[in-house]
Amino acid sequence: MMHTWFECKIRYEKTMENGMNKKVTEPYLVDALSFTEAEARIIEEMTPYISGEFTVSDIKRANYSELFFAEDTAADRWFKCKLTFITLDEKSGAEKKTSTNVLVQASDLRDGVKKLDEGMKGSMADYIISSIAETAIMDVYPYSAEPDVKPEFPQA
Repeated sequence: MMHTWFECKIRYEKTMENGMNKKVTEPYLVDALSFTEAEARIIEEMTPYISGEFTVSDIKRANYSELFFAEDTAADRWFKCKLTFITLDEKSGAEKKTSTNVLVQASDLRDGVKKLDEGMKGSMADYIISSIAETAIMDVYPYSAEPDVKPEFPQA
C-alpha cells in the first residue's frame, strides 16, 4: 500500500515538570491523502491528549519511502535514514546510485541501525546507509481503515 506522509506541527501550551506553562511546537507524522485530510486526522488524533487549545501551525509533505515500526516500548525515538541503492545500468555497465529516505523507530542510534538492517533484510538491492539522524517527530499515525460499518437496514 502506498502511503503519503505529512509532517504536522502542533502548537500548544504544555505544563512542564516544574509546573510552569510553556508554548511548544511538536511535529507529528500522519498518513493521509491530502493536506486537508492530514489536518483533520492530526486534530482527531491529538484532541484526547492535549487539554486546552492547540493549533496546527504547519503541514508539509514528508519524503519517506518506508517506515519501520518497533514493537519494544524503549523505542521511543524516530530516526531519518538516507539510503543509497547501488544498481548497474544493463546497457553501459555503469553503477547508478539512487537515494531514498526511510524512518526508523528505535531507542538510540545503534538500535536504529540494527532495526534498519532488520527491516531491509528482504531487499534484493545493495544499499549503503548514507546518513542517520534523530528527528524531533513525537509520534506517527498510519492510516487504518474504519471498523466495519453496520448496514443501514438489518439483514433479514
